[in-house]
Amino acid sequence: MDQWLELIQQIGFPIFVSFYLLHRLETKLEAIHKALISLNVK
Repeated sequence: MDQWLELIQQIGFPIFVSFYLLHRLETKLEAIHKALISLNVK
């Protein structure tokens, strides 16, 4: 059981942090995309 817990701590946490940061980046990229589209529409 201790080996599984250690494996989750070593691998699971970085995966969770990566997905969290990718989600935040995606929302910001969508906002930038919408702003650029609104500037381009005439």
